Amino acid sequence: MDTFVDSSWYFYRYCDSHNNQAPFSSEAIAYWFPIDQYIGGVEHAILHLIYSRFWTKVMRDIGIIKNDEPAKRLFTQGMVIKDGAKMSKNLGNVVSPDDMVAQFGADAARLYSLFAAPPDRDLDWQEDGVSGIQRFLGRLYRFVTRHADRKGTGERSEADRAALRKLHQTIGKITTDFDSRWHFNTSIASLMELVNELYALESGLTDGTIREICESITLMLAPFAPYTAQDLWAELGHNEPVFRHAWPMFDAELAKDDLIEIPVQVNGKLRGHIHAAHGTPKEELEKMALANDKVKPFVEGKQIVKVVAVPDRLVNIVVK
Repeated sequence: MDTFVDSSWYFYRYCDSHNNQAPFSSEAIAYWFPIDQYIGGVEHAILHLIYSRFWTKVMRDIGIIKNDEPAKRLFTQGMVIKDGAKMSKNLGNVVSPDDMVAQFGADAARLYSLFAAPPDRDLDWQEDGVSGIQRFLGRLYRFVTRHADRKGTGERSEADRAALRKLHQTIGKITTDFDSRWHFNTSIASLMELVNELYALESGLTDGTIREICESITLMLAPFAPYTAQDLWAELGHNEPVFRHAWPMFDAELAKDDLIEIPVQVNGKLRGHIHAAHGTPKEELEKMALANDKVKPFVEGKQIVKVVAVPDRLVNIVVK
């Protein structure tokens, strides 16, 4: 009774846990249920999940709840693998989180777990990977603290524009990952790319831009490495918790690359690429496409019937 039966409905009780007259009130359940998202291991696919669905339908049939299912969506996470086997106490291959925290810090251990694999795949535990993540956190920490006192405004440099472009591309990428994909490994990879870019551009960044970048990267780090992010937030002069601040806003204009790669087709077949600024007019795209060295052999000596140029997307040359 205290295992399979109680685990099939205890989460309903959470919604009205002090009710002494009934298991719960129907009004409380109607407010909270069905659950928007359930996350669990694959071993939950039988027993608990099946029983909880059955129990929900029984309670629906006797009229104490109205929802047909306990949850709208199920996300099944992968397992942690070590030495070729599922990590388990029975096999004696469990890595103690306390040992990882003591050696590398809580944030590095957490960040590695998120970075090593997408959440729906098995994670092959490699201790060397944790130390690599620790080094990344150190690089990010040093960058932000080195510039924590910089404030001001002024005309933006070329380095500013390049850094802001990469920053907003990263904001857009991580925001999308949180909204839909949940592939936090790629979110962390994009933060690593951003940090590499910032180190390369560091000497040319002006005060106002570097301040904006330091605050935004700290906010993006917070869900993955909350302790480090809170320390950095305080270094930047903020008294409130980092999680009380709004997520950085994505600016599509700032995220645009200066030049984009546009495919050039001849009679519908890809023959080359040109690089042009956003919004380059059709006429200019046509000239660039016809002058491209890889395209020329396919149009020289032939009659050009028409050129279809779609700004930022495609150039198609029709010949006969």
